[in-house]
Amino acid sequence: MDQIAALPYRTRGDGLAAPTEVLLVTSRGTGRWVIPKGNLGKREAAHMAAAREAMEEAGVAGAVCPSPLGFYHYRKTLRSGAAVRAQVQVYPLAVTDELPDWAESGERTRRWFSLGEAATLVDEPDLGDLIRSFRASEVRVLTRTAPLLARISGAKEKLGMFHWFQSLLPQQGNFFALFEAHGETLVAGSNALVRMLQGGEAMSQHVREISEREHDADAITREVLIAVRKTFLTPFDRGAITSLIGAMDDAIDQMHQTSSLAAIYSVTTFEPEMQDMAAIIVDAARLISEALPLLRAIHGNAARLHELTERLIRLEGRADEIHDAGLARAYRELGESAPMRFFVHREIYSHLERVVDKFEDVANEIDNLVIDHA
Repeated sequence: MDQIAALPYRTRGDGLAAPTEVLLVTSRGTGRWVIPKGNLGKREAAHMAAAREAMEEAGVAGAVCPSPLGFYHYRKTLRSGAAVRAQVQVYPLAVTDELPDWAESGERTRRWFSLGEAATLVDEPDLGDLIRSFRASEVRVLTRTAPLLARISGAKEKLGMFHWFQSLLPQQGNFFALFEAHGETLVAGSNALVRMLQGGEAMSQHVREISEREHDADAITREVLIAVRKTFLTPFDRGAITSLIGAMDDAIDQMHQTSSLAAIYSVTTFEPEMQDMAAIIVDAARLISEALPLLRAIHGNAARLHELTERLIRLEGRADEIHDAGLARAYRELGESAPMRFFVHREIYSHLERVVDKFEDVANEIDNLVIDHA
């Protein structure tokens, strides 16, 4: 028996160090903590079924990523009394709306927990592992606070003489802080983009926020390029630094072009495939926001960085599939009857695809750094 589930999450505060929380609900039978889950309906996309369960069981809505985070197993007791093994595909859902009343509000309690708390509260061990791996915040803290003696002893054992000597050199410049500041603009821009594609009266405000975040990103990129020229000792090759910040800047530039296009042509309603691509962009930005701080201690974080970039590349492939399906449907419905509307839809799809492509470029740049330095 296969089921689907949503992992509703939110970030408390701004910045890449802001803690991530997930929403759990109580089960109707035993009152234990679970994530919203259920069965897949006929002709229903799996991620949309997960979003439906989140609305019915927890009263939350948002951007659900079409690419699953993973799966877990549990024993489901049927009416006959038989206990069968169920596999549950889990889809991350970035919460944008939390309703005070919902379909099962009288039967369930919902509550936000830290990742560590939520992983401990759920009964299924593999679900707990999945929640813990959602964002390795503990690893991020360790990379910022590792003492010098630990760096030296670890370097002597694990690195060659050159890398050991390099690890003792002072890290000049503020490149890591600038990378992370740019990462914050990607997260904020992607959140504004997904809200913009939901339409509504606040759409113009989200368009404006994306523009402001893009300007912030440009300023950060200029700081990086200036620092590359002025800094004698850089943590990575100068070309790698400029390539990484350039790919990040290209991503938010494409978000800005998407929102500008919608504003210019007064587009106020968006196709489901466009919203799905925006949900992938949100998840990609989340992965980038975890990866960037790990670059501060790239030797010890190589495995986790590879996991993150691997998922980013899978997201890009899924986005291509959604892009092609959405474009084909737009052509069937608008190609002959409303060619100008089709042209606008095609441009929006194109820019959304380029956002994800640029995130894949960021993933490739990070992979190159791991290969070169770890």
